[in-house]
Amino acid sequence: MRVLIVNTSELTGGAAVAANRLKDALNNNGVKAKMLVRDKTTDDITVVELPGNAHSQRNFLFERWGIYMRLHFSKVNLWRIDTASFGTDITGLREFKEADVIHLSWINQGMLSLKNIQRIIDSGKPVVWTMHDEWMATGICHYTSGCTRFREGCHNCPLLPDGGSDHDLSYKIWQRKRELLRGSRIRFVACSEWLEKEALSSALLTGQRVTHIPNPIDMNLFRPLDKAECRLRTGLPADKNIILFVSQRVNDKRKGMSYLVKALDRLTSQHAEIRDNTVIAVLGGHSEEMRDWISLPVYPLGYVNDHKKIVEIYNSADVFVLPSMEDNLPNTVMEAMACGIPTVAFRTGGIPEMIEHGQTGFLAEYANADSLADGLWQALSVLNRDEVRENCLKNVRHKYSQHAVAMQYLEVYNEALEGRKPNL
Repeated sequence: MRVLIVNTSELTGGAAVAANRLKDALNNNGVKAKMLVRDKTTDDITVVELPGNAHSQRNFLFERWGIYMRLHFSKVNLWRIDTASFGTDITGLREFKEADVIHLSWINQGMLSLKNIQRIIDSGKPVVWTMHDEWMATGICHYTSGCTRFREGCHNCPLLPDGGSDHDLSYKIWQRKRELLRGSRIRFVACSEWLEKEALSSALLTGQRVTHIPNPIDMNLFRPLDKAECRLRTGLPADKNIILFVSQRVNDKRKGMSYLVKALDRLTSQHAEIRDNTVIAVLGGHSEEMRDWISLPVYPLGYVNDHKKIVEIYNSADVFVLPSMEDNLPNTVMEAMACGIPTVAFRTGGIPEMIEHGQTGFLAEYANADSLADGLWQALSVLNRDEVRENCLKNVRHKYSQHAVAMQYLEVYNEALEGRKPNL
């Protein structure tokens, strides 16, 4: 079986990382898988770059500009919205023609337009689509932030100026998506049970096939290493407790930085010893900015794309903290657990499916900085670290191993092939 996974980027962003790991998991379990991407960054021969990079970049700029104008030239929600108005037709590519199954992943920001996706459907090729967020269940947003209009039909979008209107951009894209999905045989896969439930509650996906399969992780790469050696190689202090925070952009409001700042203030005020024996390491873009916000010593590590160094950073930590306000099935939680590191996070999205409270980490009350501070204290001072480590590794082996995930996707692919439409 040949599978072509289509994703905007090869490695940038959580969806890209997940798609790349799935490609490797499939290849390691008897499926011939390739990725087709707009932004290729490695020399991996199983990753193919979309031809005509200049054209692809124009698609990206045209789409961003269109959204920017709809926002009355405000950048506030610019990256929370996508319309799939511009993209590239991939149906003529050799990789497309050779594939038995077309597996769409995160295809926004000028990679594929809705018209391009219609061409893929019309080709008769079986289509599987992994949902990394809520975009295919809504009109234009990737996360609903509590808005429930997608359950009946998007309009009056709160992300648009003045709350949108009855026939605003969200309504128009919703209608285009509904037309696209009418009569289609796409198999949708959500990365979490939470996202599956969200998708099934959307009027847009009524009658569509939706299931859930988690993202995989390579446990040969992400694994426990000697903590002292890792701290020496990463330049992190050998004699301190280390709290690790990871984000592609640490100043992304959705990642809950304001709650982390409050939680650390609460932690240091209640436990004076924390000021002397604990630091926070920050992995991600703009990490140096946290020095101005955090009451603890901050070690900004910047953006790192070397997987081996990332594994060393995880293994240097005593606890991983994820104060996200909305998240699907974060790769970072999986990565931390695969290294035997407990996670403290809010009880939101797909995160409760990953963390066993008190066993592999701590689930804090949603948007509650005091609860987050309590979780960090528990992880640093109360939980048995050896037991937590073993629980984390057992959890990852059972749920997220390459073999376990690949076998679930193989079943979906076979179902898609059995129900394929004849070529038109």
